[in-house]
Amino acid sequence: MAEQNMQKSGDTAPPKKKGRFEAGMKRWGIPLAAIAMLLLLFMPTPEGLDPAAQKAIAIFAGALILWVTTPIPIYLTSLIAILLLPLVGAVEDQEVAFGTLGFDVIWLMVSAFILTSAMMKSNLGRRFSLWMVTMFGKTPTRTLLVLVIINFILAFFVPSTTARATLMMPICLILLDVYKAIPGQSRLGKVMMLQGLQADALATSGVMTATAGNIIAVGFINEQAGGSIGYMDWLFASMPSAIITMSLTFLIGLKLFSIKAEGTFVNVMDSLKSELHKLGAFSVAEKKAMAIFILTVVLWATGDYHDAWFGFEISTEQTAVIAALLCLLPRVGMLQWKDANIKWELMIFAAGAYAAGNALDKSGGATWLISKVVDGLGIDRMSPAMVAIVVIFLSMYSHLIFTSKTVRVTILIPAFIALAKTLGMDPVPLALAAATTMTFTITLPPHSKVNTIYFSTDYFTIVDQVKYAIVTCFIGASVICIGYFTWYGWLGL
Repeated sequence: MAEQNMQKSGDTAPPKKKGRFEAGMKRWGIPLAAIAMLLLLFMPTPEGLDPAAQKAIAIFAGALILWVTTPIPIYLTSLIAILLLPLVGAVEDQEVAFGTLGFDVIWLMVSAFILTSAMMKSNLGRRFSLWMVTMFGKTPTRTLLVLVIINFILAFFVPSTTARATLMMPICLILLDVYKAIPGQSRLGKVMMLQGLQADALATSGVMTATAGNIIAVGFINEQAGGSIGYMDWLFASMPSAIITMSLTFLIGLKLFSIKAEGTFVNVMDSLKSELHKLGAFSVAEKKAMAIFILTVVLWATGDYHDAWFGFEISTEQTAVIAALLCLLPRVGMLQWKDANIKWELMIFAAGAYAAGNALDKSGGATWLISKVVDGLGIDRMSPAMVAIVVIFLSMYSHLIFTSKTVRVTILIPAFIALAKTLGMDPVPLALAAATTMTFTITLPPHSKVNTIYFSTDYFTIVDQVKYAIVTCFIGASVICIGYFTWYGWLGL
């Protein structure tokens, strides 16, 4: 949207010249991916690894290299992965690969684009963004901080990472439109979207009810480790590390993607206040969009009470589709189908990413890789302190293999509890520390729905995300380690 507006005004900046490193990655991406995939496909099958799992690992590795180096568009890589998975025998039924286009996350993304289009066309999103910035933002840096704070507040009321991303993305897009940010060129847009997805993940780690994975982890800790972790226990144990990590990475993000060179933003507040004044009174379209938006937030925030109220549960995805339907419904909504800016190439990319990730999970390839990492590190021969550090870092980076938080929690938390018992360690704080890392699925777009939603805006590249996520994950794991050795004890965990 911002890019279209700039093009109309004739102010479009020239395309940014690619750096030597990025150009080199594009040049060598295809050969590297082909070599890695072929080596993994035709090497002797390691002991304990199913042949289908070996093939899934090969396809996943090849696709991952292509997604990171981007010698071809990411949706083409996904199409190749979807085609190869059944051809080489990584999955028995081609429905496992081809059926991913019908996943609930695809419907969620479609609905998110429709909701975003409704907020932008009605001017409701623009009005709210202008008001928020003129009241609290004042400067681009303060605007970024306000968005982070909103993410953390929403974590207490909206128990879904994807729902919060769907709510925040329209606000971010309209703010960037106000700041005249161009996708792919604006550093403000880049850091806003990257900090948005990271704030979503870190805020989720601090609130037990912010995602189903946290609740599942608490169930394992209380049932298998003999713990008694409740809502406030989780909050006091994990929220400090979430806030500290977000504060540090917020500042680092401004260093990695400095917005100073983008302009001085002189007199921007006067311009923003003038723009807000021009909107005048609320229009009928804005009132409709606000009603739909409020209904969506309420349904997402009260998911745990739907059974008692209605006799059935309305899922996050169903709520998103309801919102999209209302936006498009004649007389009720304010959109026609042609007005919905849906990026279908992102749907194809997401489908391929989930196909490759699911093949890795279902074939047992992911579990085999983790077991080899654990054995190779020789955890059973380490001191208890070193075991804790390794477990926390291993848990933090396990999302590079497992693309599902629920799968990671289900496999890793019981394994860490058993490991602690075997080594004579207290399993409760160790499992709790590991569990708080499970939401840090921020390194690549396929690693969570939130990543995919923010990545679909085109404001940052996969390389940008990897660079920022490596720093965030390392700082996050380090802070959680400090918490494990300090305030966990003070809390009596």
